[in-house]
Formats: sequence, C-alpha cells, structure tokens
Amino acid sequence: MKILVGVKRVVDANVKVRVKSDNAGMDLTNAKMAINPFCEIAVEEAIRLKEAGSAHEVIVVSIGTSACQEQIRTALALGSDRGILVETDETLEPLAIAKIFKEIINRENIDLVILGKLSIDTDNNQVGQMLAALCDYPQGTFACKAELKDNKIEVSREIDGGEQTVLLNLPAIVTTDLRLNEPRYASLPNIMKSKKKPIDIITPADLKVNISTNLKTLSVEPPAARSAGIKVESVEELIDKLRNEAKVI
Repeated sequence: MKILVGVKRVVDANVKVRVKSDNAGMDLTNAKMAINPFCEIAVEEAIRLKEAGSAHEVIVVSIGTSACQEQIRTALALGSDRGILVETDETLEPLAIAKIFKEIINRENIDLVILGKLSIDTDNNQVGQMLAALCDYPQGTFACKAELKDNKIEVSREIDGGEQTVLLNLPAIVTTDLRLNEPRYASLPNIMKSKKKPIDIITPADLKVNISTNLKTLSVEPPAARSAGIKVESVEELIDKLRNEAKVI
C-alpha cells in the first residue's frame, strides 16, 4: 500500500507573527518556519502504518516555494520514503491544492491519503473534503484513531458531543486531529540519511492544473487589543458589572 501525506510550511507555532505596516499580510522576515502541526501528526500516522507492515511506501508532498524542501526533508528524516515538491511562488486557494493532490494521486496510484485537518496559518479546513469530492473517495475527517482492517480503514472521528466511527473502503482520505498520535522527533542518524532520499520537483503546469485564484486578500489586521481586567470585592459587585457594564446577564 502506498500512502500520500501532505506537508505544509508554516510559521512555527511558538512564534508571534506581526502584521506588515501596510496591512498587506504577515511579516515573515526571519521568522522560524516548521511543518504545520496537524501535518506532523499525519506524517507520524503514515510512518506508524508503515512500521506495522500495512504500507510499503510513504510519499510526502508539499506545495510552495523551493524553501518547502526543508519541511520535506524533516518528514523524510522522520521515516518517510521520498518527497514531491510542487514548486510555485503563487499563494494557492484550497481548491487548487486539492486539484494538485488529485493529479499526484492518479500518477502514483495512492491507496491512502493522510492530511492535517487544517493549517494553522489559514485555518480553512477545506482541502481534505475537496479532495475527497474530486476523487470520489470516502473520507474520515477529524480522525482521533485510525486502524486498517481487511483493505479498509476504520476511523474514529471527533464530532460535537463525542466520537463517530466510520469504516472506509480504500482508497480513502483521512484528515488528522490532535488526539490521533504524538509525533516523534527525528534522530541525528535519520536526519543524515534523509539527505540521500529523493525529492522530485515538479510544477502545477506539469500536472496540467490551473492555479488561478478567485480569492483576493484586501487587508490583514491584528486582533483588537483587549482591555485589562479588573478585580471586584464581592459577588454582588460582580453581578452588577456583568448586568450593567458587560450586559451579559
């Protein structure tokens, strides 16, 4: 079985980003970049399936500039077999990304696709669902547990009020939630080995995918500053302020 994993390059989750002075976007100058946390979980799950003998190859795909090779190498150091970089300087909307994944799935004869449920920069949560629709594959989104059973995959997914378990025929799309697993760290020997693993570089044009966008960012602004909290001397004073100032009761 061949597993495809999507990996996105994002600002490290521990970095506090700033808005550009002209409100055109985020200032990423010298910002530390990393694999999107949900994509790390997807990589870990694919590697675990391979280690269990359920898969023979894990392919990592990233879409973006040449700098994305850094995140692909990290995924290779964790245990993936090879990488594919779809190189473009354009900012792609989710539908274009889903179309690119679809073409790679067809080229590589992929049996299972594991993606992060969303990326922490755009927070869209759309690519996995769009890809399932384009490929006409069953999908298990927000997965907190996944287990292969007789050429099917059983996915426990987080829903409002609890969990839902679905049994999907392969090929299928799975998107990861935080409780699915805890990603490992890459060891130094594996980091060195990853430098010899292949990364194929292609473009959207090679896949015959139209990446023209219908979305335009007008401006980016930081969230409004919150006023400082206050202390109250009694429950009665608290209730009075909630009723007359905050007007929430």
